[in-house]
Amino acid sequence: MLTKITFGTDGWRGSIAEDYTFSNVRRCAQGFANFLNAHGYEKESVVIGYDKRFLSENFASAAAEVMAGNGFHVFLTNSATPTPVISYSIVDKSAAGGINITASHNPPSDNGFKVRNEFGGAIDPKNLKDIEARIPDDEQDIHRIPFDEAQQAGKITLFDPAPPYIKQIQELVDFELLRNAGLKIVWIQCGVMALVGSPVF
Repeated sequence: MLTKITFGTDGWRGSIAEDYTFSNVRRCAQGFANFLNAHGYEKESVVIGYDKRFLSENFASAAAEVMAGNGFHVFLTNSATPTPVISYSIVDKSAAGGINITASHNPPSDNGFKVRNEFGGAIDPKNLKDIEARIPDDEQDIHRIPFDEAQQAGKITLFDPAPPYIKQIQELVDFELLRNAGLKIVWIQCGVMALVGSPVF
């Protein structure tokens, strides 16, 4: 039976291998492509990134195939990438929007399909419902190009999103001032606490 996909905050989340499947990720990507095309973003670029959850890079590739199959040029991150970096990449690449394969704070057994607008920000609830309504019920309505073929044709470009993001942060934050502030940092992870010296940037 076909899964009913309902968008909540930023997009859709599901349980991996239960309702969160490659087929349903492709359906979501087609819905987003339909939305962008309907709003005048035909043949523009989109950014796709992902986190370190199980198979996230594969789900991102599946979404990239669909976006490429709908005439978009895809900038796909070359490794797992934090959400703020993906959002900034949309602006840096002057893209029409973005897809982030992540379930945020949900359990590790979940994954998600989150969308961003051309400013790298959240898409408002009205337009999220519009995307949801454009998700096809029939897989025959999904347009996709196999990943290797799309990459060879220049429709999917792998890129490192870190350098432009770091450059932007360096323009906004006075790192020299922080280095010379004499601050100490307490780092707590997995129950281990460590006191380190001045931050290294």
